[in-house]
Amino acid sequence: MILAKRPATFAYFRTMQFRTLMSKMRVITVAAVALLAIYGFSSRLDSGSSPAPGDAKVGTNIGDKAPELAFMNADSTKVLKLSELKGKYVLIDFWASWCRPCRMENPNVVSAYAKYNTAKFKDGKGFEVFSMSLDRSRQAWQQAIAQDGLKWKYHVSDLKFWQSQRAQLYGVNSIPMSFLVDPNGIIIAKNLRGMALHQELDKHVKAL
Repeated sequence: MILAKRPATFAYFRTMQFRTLMSKMRVITVAAVALLAIYGFSSRLDSGSSPAPGDAKVGTNIGDKAPELAFMNADSTKVLKLSELKGKYVLIDFWASWCRPCRMENPNVVSAYAKYNTAKFKDGKGFEVFSMSLDRSRQAWQQAIAQDGLKWKYHVSDLKFWQSQRAQLYGVNSIPMSFLVDPNGIIIAKNLRGMALHQELDKHVKAL
């Protein structure tokens, strides 16, 4: 009788061990799924938050970090870079000597530069203009700078007209086109003309 019962007893214990193992596996699986769900939820929350200035993606939309611009100056003696102006509010101005609307807007840009260049900003070290010309002729470009009184030193161009790669990168398909960037290089406004440029800068000025 005892010998007859031993196989049944052995099978019973094997069955119990298997059930215990399966229960543990279910607990581990449920815990893993719960952790993945929590992680996924946290990731969605993180992705929905605003990135820090240093983490902003490079692009040409408001909130993006403005792409770098680095070209020879009007005298072709020095490379001037947009990144050199970090810490200031900067108007990136795409224009050309042959563009009549650009020339008509230039007096307003000159006025803004005179008004805000040495102003005290709440979170910046002044205001600068970074002019990117779509000219083909260096002479015509230089003459327009002198005629319109564009006194700032940041005048650059690759003299490639509409084939300028940086203009294409910025999505420039008509001029004048401008981008206002903050001291961190983040685009905060686009195509501010006339008093709209002054009004936007006034928001950030502490004292003129």
